[in-house]
This record gives sequence, C-alpha cells and structure tokens, in this order.
Amino acid sequence: MATPRLGETAPDFDATTTEGPISFHDWKAGSWAVLFSHPADFTPVCTTELGRVAALKDEWEARGVKVLAVSVDPVEQHDAWKSDIEEVGGAPVGYPIIADDSRQVSELYDMIHPGEGDTSGVRSVFVIDPKHTVRLSLTYPKSVGRNFDEILRAVDALQVTDSGPFSTPADWQDGQRVIVAPTLSTADARERFGDDAVEEVKPYLRFTTVPA
Repeated sequence: MATPRLGETAPDFDATTTEGPISFHDWKAGSWAVLFSHPADFTPVCTTELGRVAALKDEWEARGVKVLAVSVDPVEQHDAWKSDIEEVGGAPVGYPIIADDSRQVSELYDMIHPGEGDTSGVRSVFVIDPKHTVRLSLTYPKSVGRNFDEILRAVDALQVTDSGPFSTPADWQDGQRVIVAPTLSTADARERFGDDAVEEVKPYLRFTTVPA
C-alpha cells in the first residue's frame, strides 16, 4: 500500500480504541486531525511521546485539532500502559489510542517499513484537514522521538496559509510576518492589506502581516 500523498483524501477506517470504536472520518468530522503511529507500548521513546501529546491538550484544542495514536498492540495493553504515559507526561491521556493488532490502519497508511526490522510501525505523522485531505506527512525512525512543537507549528502554518494568499518563510512562528503569494501582485497586495503592511524585499518576495 502506498503512503497517502499530500492533497489526497485520507483513507477512512473503522477501529477499536481506548475510547471505544470509531469510524475515522465521522470521528474527526469538521476538525483537523493528527494521526500518529508509535512502534510499541511500554517502550521508552513512545512513552515520552504520548505523554507530550497528552500535555499539549490545550494547544490541540485551541487549533481545532483532534489527535489519534495508533500501534499494533491490543487495547488491553494500551489501557494498562496509560498510567505510565500519564506519570511521565504529567497529564491524563485524553485522546484515543487505536488497537491495530490486525495492522489494518498501519498498512492503510504505510506505517510499517520492513527495513526498520519488524512488523511494528515507524513514527509516522499525518496532518489531515477538516475536508479529510492529507496536508502534511512526516516519518521518523523508531530511535528518534518527534518534536510535537514543530507539528503544532506546521498546523499553525497550514491554517494561516488557508486563510489568505500567503505562504510562510523558513522557521516561521505564529504571529510573525508571512509571505504574499506570487499569485497576488504587489499593487494588489498593498490595496488589500495596506501600503504600510507590505514590504517588497524582491519582486518575488513580499512580506506582510496576517490581517486580524
């Protein structure tokens, strides 16, 4: 199965989770979603990652994002592991963890890479918008923990660039200036955002602030 690509519809699925059965598209209806895989329960890197996701609850909610974890372990094992995650992360696990012991979801999203040594998932991340479109994907090896601040930053960037004719420069953070899209002329940008709000560095590189 090929990895779902940017701009494609994220595959739908039914799954058993720590919060009961879900149908993915119905579960996330109208929301952004971050679907992320972890190799195995009761492992060190995964415990820190799921703990960090739990601690970021308010950040996900502020952006209208639902988070959903997946691994090939059964739901009973997920439930037994949650207390460790909460102790390490300092917050309750308020999001579902998929029990993908059938490997249905992992194979649907190409999360199992044989070159990584076994039949558990690598550290995949999919950011999916309210229309169920894949907007970003990341893949990390099992030995490298993810930076969830970067995933939040990427969601911010996607939401900002959806709000107007914008793109974001390198290392952009929420609240900083954005780039005016090439499809909008400098004259049109100044008419739209104000003369003082548009800085032309190069004819093809114009900065502006995001309108309130």
